[in-house]
Amino acid sequence: MLSEPRAGRLAAWGNALIAGMVSPDDAAVAIVGEDAVHRVEGLPGESAPVGLTLALGRLRALGASGLRIALPAPGHPLGLSGPPDFNARALEAEEAVICHGAALGLVPAVYEAGPGGDVHVEVVWHCLPVREAPPADVPSLGEAERELAEALRDAAEVLTRLDVAGSGPVAEAAVEAYRARAELGREVLAPGYPPRAVRVLELAQRVGMLVSLASENGHGGAVSASEMAARGEALRPVERVARRAQVAAYNSVVVERGR
Repeated sequence: MLSEPRAGRLAAWGNALIAGMVSPDDAAVAIVGEDAVHRVEGLPGESAPVGLTLALGRLRALGASGLRIALPAPGHPLGLSGPPDFNARALEAEEAVICHGAALGLVPAVYEAGPGGDVHVEVVWHCLPVREAPPADVPSLGEAERELAEALRDAAEVLTRLDVAGSGPVAEAAVEAYRARAELGREVLAPGYPPRAVRVLELAQRVGMLVSLASENGHGGAVSASEMAARGEALRPVERVARRAQVAAYNSVVVERGR
Protein backbone atom coordinates (compact mmCIF):
# COMPACT_ATOMS: atom_id res chain seq x y z
CA MET A 1 0.00 0.00 0.00
CA LEU A 2 2.92 2.35 -0.51
CA SER A 3 1.23 3.87 -3.54
CA GLU A 4 -2.23 4.65 -4.79
CA PRO A 5 -3.73 1.61 -6.54
CA ARG A 6 -4.21 2.05 -10.27
CA ALA A 7 -7.73 0.70 -9.84
CA GLY A 8 -8.39 3.56 -7.44
CA ARG A 9 -7.27 6.19 -9.94
CA LEU A 10 -9.32 4.61 -12.72
CA ALA A 11 -12.45 4.38 -10.58
CA ALA A 12 -12.14 7.83 -9.01
CA TRP A 13 -11.52 9.77 -12.21
CA GLY A 14 -13.87 7.56 -14.20
CA ASN A 15 -16.61 8.42 -11.70
CA ALA A 16 -15.78 12.13 -11.99
CA LEU A 17 -16.07 11.82 -15.77
CA ILE A 18 -19.40 10.00 -15.56
CA ALA A 19 -20.69 12.75 -13.26
CA GLY A 20 -19.65 15.39 -15.78
CA MET A 21 -17.11 17.00 -13.44
CA VAL A 22 -14.00 16.51 -15.59
CA SER A 23 -13.31 16.21 -19.30
CA PRO A 24 -12.40 12.87 -20.90
CA ASP A 25 -8.86 14.06 -21.59
CA ASP A 26 -8.31 15.31 -18.03
CA ALA A 27 -9.64 12.03 -16.63
CA ALA A 28 -7.31 10.01 -18.86
CA VAL A 29 -4.27 12.08 -17.86
CA ALA A 30 -5.06 11.66 -14.15
CA ILE A 31 -5.59 7.90 -14.50
CA VAL A 32 -2.31 7.35 -16.35
CA GLY A 33 -0.37 9.34 -13.76
CA GLU A 34 3.34 8.57 -13.96
CA ASP A 35 2.83 5.58 -16.26
CA ALA A 36 3.63 5.88 -19.96
CA VAL A 37 0.32 4.69 -21.37
CA HIS A 38 -2.86 2.79 -20.46
CA ARG A 39 -4.93 0.75 -22.90
CA VAL A 40 -8.07 -1.33 -22.53
CA GLU A 41 -8.30 -4.74 -24.21
CA GLY A 42 -11.40 -6.88 -24.73
CA LEU A 43 -14.03 -4.14 -24.76
CA PRO A 44 -17.27 -5.33 -26.41
CA GLY A 45 -17.30 -4.10 -29.99
CA GLU A 46 -13.54 -3.51 -30.17
CA SER A 47 -11.20 -5.98 -31.87
CA ALA A 48 -8.01 -4.35 -30.58
CA PRO A 49 -6.85 -2.47 -27.48
CA VAL A 50 -8.09 1.14 -27.26
CA GLY A 51 -7.05 4.23 -25.33
CA LEU A 52 -8.62 5.30 -22.06
CA THR A 53 -10.69 8.13 -23.50
CA LEU A 54 -12.44 5.86 -25.98
CA ALA A 55 -12.73 3.05 -23.43
CA LEU A 56 -14.42 5.22 -20.80
CA GLY A 57 -16.87 6.53 -23.38
CA ARG A 58 -17.64 3.01 -24.56
CA LEU A 59 -18.23 1.79 -21.00
CA ARG A 60 -20.73 4.60 -20.45
CA ALA A 61 -22.48 3.69 -23.69
CA LEU A 62 -22.68 0.08 -22.47
CA GLY A 63 -24.53 1.22 -19.36
CA ALA A 64 -21.82 1.86 -16.78
CA SER A 65 -23.14 4.44 -14.32
CA GLY A 66 -20.23 4.19 -11.89
CA LEU A 67 -16.98 2.37 -11.17
CA ARG A 68 -16.13 0.40 -8.03
CA ILE A 69 -12.80 -1.11 -7.03
CA ALA A 70 -11.73 -4.40 -5.49
CA LEU A 71 -8.50 -4.95 -3.55
CA PRO A 72 -8.49 -8.71 -2.94
CA ALA A 73 -5.88 -10.71 -1.06
CA PRO A 74 -5.55 -14.48 -0.49
CA GLY A 75 -8.53 -15.59 1.56
CA HIS A 76 -10.16 -12.17 1.31
CA PRO A 77 -12.06 -11.44 -1.96
CA LEU A 78 -12.59 -7.81 -0.98
CA GLY A 79 -14.89 -6.01 -3.42
CA LEU A 80 -15.36 -8.96 -5.79
CA SER A 81 -18.63 -10.55 -6.88
CA GLY A 82 -17.50 -13.24 -9.35
CA PRO A 83 -17.36 -15.18 -11.55
CA PRO A 84 -14.37 -17.32 -10.46
CA ASP A 85 -12.29 -16.51 -13.56
CA PHE A 86 -12.53 -12.78 -12.96
CA ASN A 87 -11.89 -13.21 -9.24
CA ALA A 88 -8.77 -15.26 -9.95
CA ARG A 89 -7.37 -12.62 -12.30
CA ALA A 90 -8.17 -9.84 -9.85
CA LEU A 91 -6.53 -11.74 -7.01
CA GLU A 92 -3.38 -12.21 -9.07
CA ALA A 93 -3.28 -8.48 -9.87
CA GLU A 94 -4.37 -7.60 -6.30
CA GLU A 95 -6.81 -5.04 -7.72
CA ALA A 96 -9.66 -4.60 -10.17
CA VAL A 97 -12.38 -2.19 -11.28
CA ILE A 98 -16.02 -3.28 -11.59
CA CYS A 99 -18.58 -1.34 -13.63
CA HIS A 100 -21.85 -0.51 -11.88
CA GLY A 101 -24.70 -0.86 -14.35
CA ALA A 102 -22.76 -2.99 -16.83
CA ALA A 103 -21.65 -6.57 -16.19
CA LEU A 104 -18.01 -5.80 -16.95
CA GLY A 105 -14.81 -5.58 -14.97
CA LEU A 106 -11.26 -4.43 -15.64
CA VAL A 107 -8.06 -6.07 -14.39
CA PRO A 108 -4.68 -4.41 -14.96
CA ALA A 109 -1.59 -6.08 -16.37
CA VAL A 110 1.55 -3.99 -15.82
CA TYR A 111 4.56 -4.13 -18.14
CA GLU A 112 7.95 -2.44 -17.84
CA ALA A 113 10.02 -1.58 -20.88
CA GLY A 114 13.18 0.34 -21.70
CA PRO A 115 16.83 0.25 -20.62
CA GLY A 116 17.98 0.55 -17.02
CA GLY A 117 17.55 4.08 -15.74
CA ASP A 118 14.92 4.83 -18.36
CA VAL A 119 12.22 2.26 -17.64
CA HIS A 120 8.65 3.19 -18.48
CA VAL A 121 5.46 1.46 -17.42
CA GLU A 122 2.64 0.43 -19.70
CA VAL A 123 -0.69 -0.86 -18.40
CA VAL A 124 -3.22 -2.99 -20.24
CA TRP A 125 -6.64 -3.26 -18.62
CA HIS A 126 -8.32 -6.55 -19.54
CA CYS A 127 -12.09 -6.16 -19.83
CA LEU A 128 -13.97 -9.27 -18.68
CA PRO A 129 -17.53 -10.28 -17.77
CA VAL A 130 -18.49 -10.01 -14.11
CA ARG A 131 -21.43 -11.17 -12.04
CA GLU A 132 -23.89 -8.44 -11.08
CA ALA A 133 -24.09 -9.00 -7.32
CA PRO A 134 -23.20 -7.13 -4.13
CA PRO A 135 -19.40 -6.86 -3.66
CA ALA A 136 -17.78 -8.95 -0.96
CA ASP A 137 -17.00 -7.48 2.46
CA VAL A 138 -17.11 -3.76 1.61
CA PRO A 139 -18.00 -1.55 4.62
CA SER A 140 -19.73 1.82 4.59
CA LEU A 141 -17.59 4.93 5.09
CA GLY A 142 -18.75 5.20 8.69
CA GLU A 143 -17.93 1.58 9.42
CA ALA A 144 -14.53 1.93 7.75
CA GLU A 145 -13.66 5.00 9.82
CA ARG A 146 -14.61 3.27 13.07
CA GLU A 147 -12.73 0.10 12.12
CA LEU A 148 -9.55 2.05 11.38
CA ALA A 149 -9.64 3.75 14.78
CA GLU A 150 -10.31 0.45 16.58
CA ALA A 151 -7.62 -1.45 14.69
CA LEU A 152 -5.00 1.17 15.42
CA ARG A 153 -5.92 1.27 19.09
CA ASP A 154 -5.88 -2.52 19.47
CA ALA A 155 -2.56 -2.94 17.63
CA ALA A 156 -0.64 0.02 19.09
CA GLU A 157 0.28 -1.65 22.40
CA VAL A 158 1.53 -4.85 20.76
CA LEU A 159 3.53 -3.05 18.06
CA THR A 160 5.16 -0.71 20.57
CA ARG A 161 6.06 -3.53 22.95
CA LEU A 162 7.70 -5.50 20.15
CA ASP A 163 9.51 -2.40 18.84
CA VAL A 164 7.95 -2.85 15.42
CA ALA A 165 9.43 -0.77 12.64
CA GLY A 166 6.85 1.80 11.70
CA SER A 167 6.43 3.54 15.05
CA GLY A 168 9.81 5.30 15.43
CA PRO A 169 11.23 8.56 14.08
CA VAL A 170 12.75 6.98 10.99
CA ALA A 171 9.40 5.49 10.02
CA GLU A 172 7.62 8.79 10.74
CA ALA A 173 10.10 10.62 8.49
CA ALA A 174 9.44 8.09 5.73
CA VAL A 175 5.71 8.54 6.12
CA GLU A 176 5.99 12.32 5.91
CA ALA A 177 8.22 12.07 2.84
CA TYR A 178 5.69 9.75 1.22
CA ARG A 179 2.82 12.08 2.02
CA ALA A 180 4.72 15.05 0.57
CA ARG A 181 5.33 13.13 -2.65
CA ALA A 182 1.72 11.96 -2.75
CA GLU A 183 0.34 15.45 -2.23
CA LEU A 184 2.60 17.06 -4.82
CA GLY A 185 0.48 17.68 -7.88
CA ARG A 186 -2.31 15.21 -7.15
CA GLU A 187 -5.65 15.21 -5.42
CA VAL A 188 -6.42 12.52 -2.86
CA LEU A 189 -9.65 11.78 -4.73
CA ALA A 190 -11.21 13.11 -7.90
CA PRO A 191 -13.87 15.86 -7.87
CA GLY A 192 -17.28 14.78 -6.62
CA TYR A 193 -16.18 12.71 -3.61
CA PRO A 194 -17.48 13.70 -0.16
CA PRO A 195 -15.00 15.07 2.42
CA ARG A 196 -15.49 12.01 4.60
CA ALA A 197 -14.27 9.76 1.78
CA VAL A 198 -11.13 11.89 1.45
CA ARG A 199 -10.55 11.69 5.20
CA VAL A 200 -11.04 7.91 5.30
CA LEU A 201 -8.76 7.34 2.31
CA GLU A 202 -5.98 9.53 3.73
CA LEU A 203 -6.06 7.62 7.03
CA ALA A 204 -6.26 4.24 5.29
CA GLN A 205 -3.25 5.11 3.10
CA ARG A 206 -1.28 6.26 6.13
CA VAL A 207 -2.12 3.06 8.02
CA GLY A 208 -1.18 0.98 4.97
CA MET A 209 2.11 2.85 4.74
CA LEU A 210 2.95 2.06 8.35
CA VAL A 211 2.08 -1.61 7.87
CA SER A 212 4.28 -1.76 4.76
CA LEU A 213 7.20 -0.17 6.62
CA ALA A 214 6.79 -2.62 9.47
CA SER A 215 6.66 -5.56 7.06
CA GLU A 216 9.64 -4.47 4.96
CA ASN A 217 12.09 -3.48 7.70
CA GLY A 218 12.87 -6.78 9.36
CA HIS A 219 11.51 -7.93 12.69
CA GLY A 220 12.14 -4.78 14.73
CA GLY A 221 12.63 -5.73 18.35
CA ALA A 222 10.74 -9.03 17.99
CA VAL A 223 13.50 -11.56 18.54
CA SER A 224 11.67 -14.69 19.62
CA ALA A 225 9.39 -16.85 17.50
CA SER A 226 6.45 -16.05 19.77
CA GLU A 227 7.10 -12.32 19.54
CA MET A 228 7.37 -12.46 15.75
CA ALA A 229 4.13 -14.41 15.61
CA ALA A 230 2.45 -11.82 17.83
CA ARG A 231 3.76 -9.05 15.59
CA GLY A 232 2.30 -10.73 12.52
CA GLU A 233 -1.01 -11.24 14.29
CA ALA A 234 -1.08 -7.54 15.17
CA LEU A 235 -0.30 -6.37 11.64
CA ARG A 236 -2.64 -8.62 9.64
CA PRO A 237 -5.96 -7.26 10.85
CA VAL A 238 -4.70 -3.67 10.56
CA GLU A 239 -3.69 -4.23 6.93
CA ARG A 240 -7.05 -5.86 6.21
CA VAL A 241 -8.96 -2.95 7.76
CA ALA A 242 -6.88 -0.44 5.77
CA ARG A 243 -7.71 -2.23 2.50
CA ARG A 244 -11.41 -2.32 3.39
CA ALA A 245 -11.33 1.39 4.13
CA GLN A 246 -9.67 2.21 0.81
CA VAL A 247 -12.35 0.29 -1.07
CA ALA A 248 -15.10 2.03 0.93
CA ALA A 249 -13.64 5.45 0.10
CA TYR A 250 -13.22 4.84 -3.64
CA ASN A 251 -16.67 3.23 -3.92
CA SER A 252 -18.51 5.84 -1.86
CA VAL A 253 -19.85 7.92 -4.76
CA VAL A 254 -21.33 4.84 -6.42
CA VAL A 255 -22.99 3.88 -3.15
CA GLU A 256 -24.43 7.38 -2.77
CA ARG A 257 -25.78 7.41 -6.32
CA GLY A 258 -27.51 4.10 -5.68
CA ARG A 259 -29.48 5.45 -2.72
